[in-house]
Amino acid sequence: MYPITNWLKIGDRIHQIYTYNRTSSMVHTCETCSKEFKQKGHYEAHKARKTPCKKQPAMEQLVEQKVQEALARVAANPIVPIAAVVVPVEQTSDPTFIEVCAGCGGLSSGFMKAGFKPLLLNELQKTFCETLRLNHPGANIKQGSMLDLDLKPFKGKVDILQGGVPCQAFSQAGERKGLEDPRGKLIVQFNRLINECEPRMFLVENVKGLTTHENGTTLANILTLFENNGLYKVYHKVLNAKDYDVPQKRERVLIVGVRSSIDKVFTYPEKSSKVVLLKDVLVNVPPSPGAVYPEHKKVVMDLVPQGGCWVDLPEDVKRAYMGEKGMAAGGGKRGMARRLSMNEQCLTLTTSPCQKQTERCHPLETRPLNVREYARIQTFPDSYVFAGGMGNQYKQIGNAVPVNLAYAMAMHTKKFLGYV
Repeated sequence: MYPITNWLKIGDRIHQIYTYNRTSSMVHTCETCSKEFKQKGHYEAHKARKTPCKKQPAMEQLVEQKVQEALARVAANPIVPIAAVVVPVEQTSDPTFIEVCAGCGGLSSGFMKAGFKPLLLNELQKTFCETLRLNHPGANIKQGSMLDLDLKPFKGKVDILQGGVPCQAFSQAGERKGLEDPRGKLIVQFNRLINECEPRMFLVENVKGLTTHENGTTLANILTLFENNGLYKVYHKVLNAKDYDVPQKRERVLIVGVRSSIDKVFTYPEKSSKVVLLKDVLVNVPPSPGAVYPEHKKVVMDLVPQGGCWVDLPEDVKRAYMGEKGMAAGGGKRGMARRLSMNEQCLTLTTSPCQKQTERCHPLETRPLNVREYARIQTFPDSYVFAGGMGNQYKQIGNAVPVNLAYAMAMHTKKFLGYV
């Protein structure tokens, strides 16, 4: 046991440690300049220096000083309210267009080839927009729904508002719900955009099935909608791409509106005198990815002659491939097990070259058409780049407006508007 003197020494030491820690953790503030010191020695040295410290303004004074400086800068450079800012539309001597539902750019490519300047290209699908940016550098491309567009800043500056407004609601292969389908209602949204930018003309591309939906009632209602109480004269006609330097049978209805102030009757472009066949385009095609038949299907397709289909198969193979229900259905279905012919035009391309009812087998090789062959048939140049994977590329090309058909329409429209 420690003697009492030792306990006193220990107590004195604890007091010294406590006092040191307490004072060392204290913050010493200079009353003149408000500078803070954690160590008392530094604080005392600061107070004892030969050059006295200067008094700093209080925090309120500093804040007021900064505010006044900011106000002075604003006065020298006034800020324009955001609501008053309007994005300028560059004036041009070239014909102009805005396109919604632009897809991968078949329609816009044809119009740009004809000398039209795009003011805005709108497309919902991200990959499709990437394709547009790759091939139309510098163009104003907006990804998103056409429902979110505001075209009022372009009022009076647009020659043509156009678009391949989604058409599945009117497809002969679909349920044909028409305007009850949300995709059909996009036509109503397109009419809103017409009234916002008031173009000299507008163009809507859609499937042929629109003309027969509800015995023509749906189309009649759409045409009346587009007339906008007499502001536009509206025309429609079914064109076949094969008549406009395209090696493909592809029928589409083209609806055209012309402002009533233009005292001219619109007509559609004359058919080309040239007939383009697959043998004219399926030569020296650049290599590209493409779908592949499974072995059991390849065995069947090997038996189909050029230009033939399932009806040309041996009876036992035919029954196995078509099934009892398919055989019982009788004629038609000539797209099944279809091999294309070099001496003919291609059947309408779809979003896949090897769907059972819309087979698109290469004329000379037992395989589906590949991506670049698809692009050739849709008359895209070989330099045109498609973003995304192979399936997405097929989808983009299969949904596109053939470039040559768009070009024929664009040149005819350019002349109609007086630019030629």
